[in-house]
Amino acid sequence: MADQRVAARYAKSLLDLGREQGVLAEVKQDMDLLATTVAGSRDLRLLLRNPIVKHDKKQAILEAVFKGKVSDMTLRFFLIMTQKNRESVLEHVAPEFLIQYNLLQGIQKAEVTSAAPLTPELRARMEALVKERSGLEHVTLTEKVDPDLIGGFVLRVGDQQIDDSVRTGLRKLRTSLQDKTFQNQLG
Repeated sequence: MADQRVAARYAKSLLDLGREQGVLAEVKQDMDLLATTVAGSRDLRLLLRNPIVKHDKKQAILEAVFKGKVSDMTLRFFLIMTQKNRESVLEHVAPEFLIQYNLLQGIQKAEVTSAAPLTPELRARMEALVKERSGLEHVTLTEKVDPDLIGGFVLRVGDQQIDDSVRTGLRKLRTSLQDKTFQNQLG
């Protein structure tokens, strides 16, 4: 939790610096690269968290991995974080930066999981629901198909989840029958 708070502060600083320097779009691409690189490399995550590895070694590795792939400002940001003994937070900075960037741009990311691919009409309804929930105008909707849902959908918007799937409905019904909370309405 503390790492998330620290990461949010560093992400905000980088966002503000990128806006001030007029290179926000470039920094966003750099953070996308950092997020995918860290997510895809367990070794890099472990290295950044390892307190035994010296800072200069970590700096050299970060330079080898990212030099020429990210802007000079972003690379300097990585090196400063390493000098300040905050390299373990780097893996959390990228997702935090992307969240703050999307908020700044008025973009809400959402994920919908359904039993079958969404029709254009359903996709439009989901986007409208996300816009209503978030209050933001632009929606990036990621779609996933999970036949185990049987029907309905699961929508995730930020840290909220709307589960309107048949599978969950059946699970709730089974639980209420097992708990004998279901009362016969006929008698």
